Amino acid sequence: MFGAVARELPHVQVADTSLTEIEPTERTADLVLLFSRSPGRAPRHALVVELQLAVDREKKRSWWWYLVGVHTRHRCDVSLVVVAPSRAVAAWAARPIELGHPGVMLRPIVTGPDAVPVVETEEEAARAPETVVLSAMVYGGTKAGEAIGRAALAAVANLDEERAALYTDVVLAAMPIAMRATLEKLMASGTYQYRSEFAKRYVAQGEATGEARGEARGRALAVLAVLAARSVEVAPGLRERVLACDDVSTLDAWLARAANAKTAGEVVSE
Repeated sequence: MFGAVARELPHVQVADTSLTEIEPTERTADLVLLFSRSPGRAPRHALVVELQLAVDREKKRSWWWYLVGVHTRHRCDVSLVVVAPSRAVAAWAARPIELGHPGVMLRPIVTGPDAVPVVETEEEAARAPETVVLSAMVYGGTKAGEAIGRAALAAVANLDEERAALYTDVVLAAMPIAMRATLEKLMASGTYQYRSEFAKRYVAQGEATGEARGEARGRALAVLAVLAARSVEVAPGLRERVLACDDVSTLDAWLARAANAKTAGEVVSE
């Protein structure tokens, strides 16, 4: 193998052997769960849970760091679970991540719409609190969201204080703003204060994703508006493609082409 690498990449230089970062980069996983045989015992397995609302190629590099860091700190086996509310993001997250060393490959465990059930009743939720929390994360923004949220809050209220606080945070953070307010009223606590860093990041990520989608939607409509103003015909399939695009830089490029393109196909050509 090394001979083949040397033939393909003949230039070699010696790198600094110190791996200490001069400017340390903060790497914070969304959630780390430790599993042991009983309270106070050393953990036997750790679970790194990552919420992924959108495709982020750089984020995948961080997942390696999370696993190595947790394994080193807690001296136990560790797994990575990625929660992705959309099928497109789930498919992207499930792709194996190669490090380059022979036989070393990270295959994330992905939980998405096809793997998480919709849990809407308190009876179901009470039997599997963790499952209803995942259900809230994946389906919180759907029509079933409020029923799932009600069931989840009822179920987690019976858990130990630490888990109840974290799971309540996660469930409420997964809900759209209006639905979240409804659930907060049911809890008779006024405006809910998140206690976990995970939920705070979840809410921030969700709001940022919503803003990005709104910006992309505006760009997509602008592309179609320019084509319409120039009387350039846009087929239904191509129109759907433009509206489905959520990459602002791509839409900006299409918008620039729309000003001069003779056909709509020229606008979205690779």
